[in-house]
Amino acid sequence: MKYRRLGATNMKVSVIGVGTWQFGGEWGKQFSQQEANAVLDQARESGINLIDTAECYGDHVSEGLIGSYIARSRREDWVIATKFGHHFTQNFQRDQLWSASQVLQQLDASLQALRTDYIDLYQFHSGTDESFDNDELWTVLDKQVQAGKIRHLGTSIGSNDNLHQTAASTKVNSKAIQVVYNRLDRKPEERVFPSCIEQDLGVLARVPLASGYLSGKYKPGAVFAENDVRNNHDKELTFKRLEEVGRIQEHEVPQGMDMATWALAWCLKHPAVTAVIPGCKSPEQVVSNTAAAQYASELHPQNWKE
Repeated sequence: MKYRRLGATNMKVSVIGVGTWQFGGEWGKQFSQQEANAVLDQARESGINLIDTAECYGDHVSEGLIGSYIARSRREDWVIATKFGHHFTQNFQRDQLWSASQVLQQLDASLQALRTDYIDLYQFHSGTDESFDNDELWTVLDKQVQAGKIRHLGTSIGSNDNLHQTAASTKVNSKAIQVVYNRLDRKPEERVFPSCIEQDLGVLARVPLASGYLSGKYKPGAVFAENDVRNNHDKELTFKRLEEVGRIQEHEVPQGMDMATWALAWCLKHPAVTAVIPGCKSPEQVVSNTAAAQYASELHPQNWKE
């Protein structure tokens, strides 16, 4: 495994993390504690120390599975990133909770679910600019940093071209940006990444496999289960994306190379990107994802940073 400094947090994180939206049950599968443990066991064995989750991946369901796992290991071995601003009501639906008092309640609920005294990275989760521009919210969160419940604040931008929230990061003491970035969606390269580099913000690239489309497993016309979030994607757009994936696989991916490994390494070559956080449904997927760390450092040594 390779590690990088997550911007001004100075935390060393594995360049491959574990995204855990799937633990909440919206990706076509309900996870048992044993299944979540198997994924996280493999992550630990592979040298991964970064786990990304959110309060609304289920009603703290994902956090609860992670917390039960972390409780039987050394807390300091993990960098846990979670998020605030939403409340899970039912599959694919959320309530918006952005007031300072509501976020404090969410923070305490996340700490309880995660069975920890502190969160390493607490992220504003895909909220509007109006919700972001709430001085009271950031003042209250800063007090939680001072109290030790939060180590660092971050922002998970909803739009991958949200320069407003990115550019204001230093002002609100947010030290990391989470953004959708993958071979099919390169928008952050234009404005968000230059701002991140200028401010020394850590960057977590979410959806690095484009919701699994860049795994190479799916062909145009693929059908997803009703309880799989991809079933809600625009069908025509999905068809076009999978056609593009086919072209990428034919012309850009080296022969014999696993496409998912290639796609993760592709993200890591950008100098702004600290780590990728692909979702993992099985220990085997963790192993495949982990291979991208070494491949990226060998394929793009000129862009590699520790």
